[in-house]
Amino acid sequence: MTAFDAILLVSFGGPEGPDDVLPFLENVTRGRGVPRERLEEVAHHYERFGGVSPINEQNRELMTALETELQGHGIELPIYFGNRNWHPYLVEALRDMRSAGVRRALAIFTSAYSSYSGCRQYREDVYRAQRELGAGAPEVSKVRVFYNHPGFVQANADRVRDALTLLPADEPVHLAFTAHSIPTAMARGCAYERQLRESARLVAESVEVEDWGLAFQSRSGPPQVPWLGPDIGEHLEAVAHRGIRNVAVSPVGFVSDHLEVRYDLDVAAAADAERLGLRFARAASVGTHPVFVAALRELVEERLDGGEKRAVGSFGPYPDACPPDCCRPGTGRPSPWEE
Repeated sequence: MTAFDAILLVSFGGPEGPDDVLPFLENVTRGRGVPRERLEEVAHHYERFGGVSPINEQNRELMTALETELQGHGIELPIYFGNRNWHPYLVEALRDMRSAGVRRALAIFTSAYSSYSGCRQYREDVYRAQRELGAGAPEVSKVRVFYNHPGFVQANADRVRDALTLLPADEPVHLAFTAHSIPTAMARGCAYERQLRESARLVAESVEVEDWGLAFQSRSGPPQVPWLGPDIGEHLEAVAHRGIRNVAVSPVGFVSDHLEVRYDLDVAAAADAERLGLRFARAASVGTHPVFVAALRELVEERLDGGEKRAVGSFGPYPDACPPDCCRPGTGRPSPWEE
């Protein structure tokens, strides 16, 4: 049995009021040379939602649900919450943990997939926070990547089934899965795209939809840098040109309905669908679906007592410890572990 004192939920962060928006976006884009006018353009997306990103509140809801799930199975571990880009920052969470006497924590990242942004960078963030905190900073391990855990697949499938009820049952439907795009140079160094296609395939099979595809959203890089595609707008164009008139969209690449999901799909993609004459139904992300929360509990139990590692599909369970050279950023810059 491995001893852990706490669970650490690690996420991206988001503004919780209008005054937070531009400072938050500056944090996200620091060092990337993004023009001020582009930040102001993105800030307008947040204005549609009162200047508040739903991600922090959704993470708090997930913490509450997971705490109840763990306690229901005899696991009494406190859950802490730390972000990359906004309060509570990871260093704040680690400081609270140290003050409470936590020495070893098990982290859950709010990403189901292997990539630089969704896994390795979070590990780097934790490392930086530990260095900033100094003596007594808790050790942090992480649960394995869970893109093919049966609970994650089932929860997504249930969400898609709900969306399909909004479309005519007697007409052909296309199921479009979406995920955050990343630069192709980054994608070459990780299994992100392969894992996404596997999750999408497993969900499509579960809901018995044969006509499906994977698209991407939320691209933020300069136009001369290649990123994964097609964009969801381009994907919907191609679907319409095939004569399909019913589309369900599943944000399988995300675990919560945060602002990028709500804006890029509920606003931008929905407008594209209307322009193209498509009936459009958007599936919710897994969020606090009970089966997904139970899957997270199983991932914790694996590390506590060496229990069964469940996975479905072609690739089996991902290892607990990521290989040292996995998921590099694709930019040529060194890891903070190498500086």
